[in-house]
Amino acid sequence: MLLERVNLRDRLESLRNKEIPEESLLAEVRKIFEAEEKKEEEILERLQNGDPDDIDGNELNIDLLESNRIFHISQIKKLCVDYRLRFLNTRYFKGELPGEAIIAIKDLERIHKSTLRGFRLIAPAKYFRLENADDPILFAPIGNGYFYLIHKWGKDIHPLRKIKMWPLRNLENLIVFSFFLSFFLTFGIREVFFSTYQETSQFLILFMYTFKSVIALTFFYGISLGKNFSSGNWNSKFYNA
Repeated sequence: MLLERVNLRDRLESLRNKEIPEESLLAEVRKIFEAEEKKEEEILERLQNGDPDDIDGNELNIDLLESNRIFHISQIKKLCVDYRLRFLNTRYFKGELPGEAIIAIKDLERIHKSTLRGFRLIAPAKYFRLENADDPILFAPIGNGYFYLIHKWGKDIHPLRKIKMWPLRNLENLIVFSFFLSFFLTFGIREVFFSTYQETSQFLILFMYTFKSVIALTFFYGISLGKNFSSGNWNSKFYNA
């Protein structure tokens, strides 16, 4: 007599149905999904509404933190100044927060059995709803000026952005940039308009006028638009900063 083969899926379903009816199982699963969805909506609301900027830290288990995700405010400031980025409360963020970021927060809260507050984001100014006066990274404060990286999304920053924004880091950089720009402009102006004047003294006089003009135009442009240097606006909530 041949023994009938056992269908493992049928056996598994039989064991399950003995413990809980299919209708009850679906209702239980629906409750789980609804609870998870409600938690994700609550996290999104916390991100969009934000928290007071003076929240210094969250209660996290130090043994469960990944050291490569911990950054000090001084390191964040240097990155923002180098690439002319902002580090602000998530309530100012006008971009779309991806589901992966919300899941990352939910997983972190589950692991540490804590509710996270005080979220901050690194991103270019155009991604924030700033008051009038390429690559978001979400952080949560963990105390003493340290922040924990939760999630990063979007495209990487263009490698030339650091060079492009170098003159805007501070006043010294802007003056050095204006000096060299004026130097090269002087060569061009002399060759086009004053080719007969080749004396060093004549070049220096033309350079001084060019340098003064470049500085004047640069500061006029900056003041008229209310712009500030990266070292002063990396954590400013004002658009014209």
